[in-house]
Amino acid sequence: MSRRRAHDTEDEGYDHRRNKRRRVSENQEIEDRLESLILRVGERSTSSVESNLEGLVSVLEADLGTFRLKILRILSDCAVRMPEKCTVYTTLVGLLNAKNYKFGGEFVDHMVKTFKESLKLCRWDAARYSLRFLADLVNCHVISATSLLQLLDTMIDVSNEDTVPQVRRDWFVFAVLSTLPWVGRDLYEKKESALESLLLRIEVYLNKRSKKHHNALRVWSSDAPHPQEEYLDCLWAQIRKLRQDNWAEKHIPRPYLVFDSILCEALQHNLPQITPPPHHDSFEYPMPWVVYRMFDYTDCPDGPNLPGAHSIERFLIEEHLHHIIETHHHERKDCAAQLLNFPFKHKIPLEYCIVEMIFAELFHMPTPRYLDICYGSILIELCKLQPGTLPQVLAQATEILFMRIDSMNTSCFDRFVNWFSYHLSNFKFTWSWDEWDSCLLLDAEHPRPKFIQEVLQKCLRLSYHQRITEMMPTTYAKLIPVTPVPNYKYSNEEAGVQDLGFNVSPI
Repeated sequence: MSRRRAHDTEDEGYDHRRNKRRRVSENQEIEDRLESLILRVGERSTSSVESNLEGLVSVLEADLGTFRLKILRILSDCAVRMPEKCTVYTTLVGLLNAKNYKFGGEFVDHMVKTFKESLKLCRWDAARYSLRFLADLVNCHVISATSLLQLLDTMIDVSNEDTVPQVRRDWFVFAVLSTLPWVGRDLYEKKESALESLLLRIEVYLNKRSKKHHNALRVWSSDAPHPQEEYLDCLWAQIRKLRQDNWAEKHIPRPYLVFDSILCEALQHNLPQITPPPHHDSFEYPMPWVVYRMFDYTDCPDGPNLPGAHSIERFLIEEHLHHIIETHHHERKDCAAQLLNFPFKHKIPLEYCIVEMIFAELFHMPTPRYLDICYGSILIELCKLQPGTLPQVLAQATEILFMRIDSMNTSCFDRFVNWFSYHLSNFKFTWSWDEWDSCLLLDAEHPRPKFIQEVLQKCLRLSYHQRITEMMPTTYAKLIPVTPVPNYKYSNEEAGVQDLGFNVSPI
């Protein structure tokens, strides 16, 4: 009898462990499925974004009881890591909040925690994306406009701090300004006086801040034909233009407008009091930069118009393209494909925007974010994927750079040489050199002939002398590097003992 009972107990224990493993496996499958659904919502499919959101809300609502923490984590991660889909996820949260007020409050608390941790750990991009997400939740009736304005005012208070680096004050002002395109219209309609007071405080700070760094970060010493504006000044001009247009922009997709009748009946949450962490000597803040401009609407005669330099659409497009580079720069093929799949490519001259943005990265002062070859390899992949248009735009950009090279920063001059020689080596060293032969009349030390001479020297390292000689017109003979000849010092018959490396010293 005892043996039979022991055997039965072993079977029951085995069944219990097997059922437990089955439950764990099933739960893991459900979690993976939920994560996949959340990550892919809003991507291209046969159905609309709105219908996708409605279906996903039904699925998530049914699983909130069991997988609440998992859903909170996934949504907060998407808010930070996929800022290009910000309005899709805020709409999703708004619909869930309308059905489950408690979950909406938990998500707001989770996002506030993410925002505060990002500030504390100096994850400045993550903090800015978290702030943007919280601001867009106002449009979805999840967060009250009053509590958001209190948060923005608290962040602007940092601009009045003394004995802190200016880059700290600059970042907090930049974070607030870069958030306004998403929520400015709603604040304008509900809290116009408070919004104007916030903008006035920002203007006061921008008028008194030092810009000693501006000249050191310029690509060209001349502002003709495109002014080289400091990044905060440029964004402030774009925000003022947006305010003149009654905060109406044409770039940000807003799927929550379709669900306004549902969202407007939802209860709103108030943000808690959030105090930015005090400055510490170990904190490293983003450095200032100069906004790079190469093209305007006159350079894009065919197709859609290029947004103006002070239109908020220009800022939004450039920020999105820079984020694509940041996300995919490790794999040039994926990066090029993502750039060409830009979601609003039919509304803008995409090739011009991409080329301008890549050169902005390459010429970023004092150093680019990534190696020169990173940008060169991405441009090569772009030319392969879009052979009908992009090589022509890139050739036009190269011509503009060559014409303006007289006033180009020396560091950018060297990067231009490195990129152009590398690009030529990947396209059989083909170039219309005859169009540049006017530079041969200039002094040999003038930047234009000097540029061609240094490019040919770089090309020599990527090829061989005969190839360089054959590819160049005869008129460029004086700029072609001399034929490299080996110098073997031991071949000299008169070489003495010292030439052979012996040094005999007297005893």
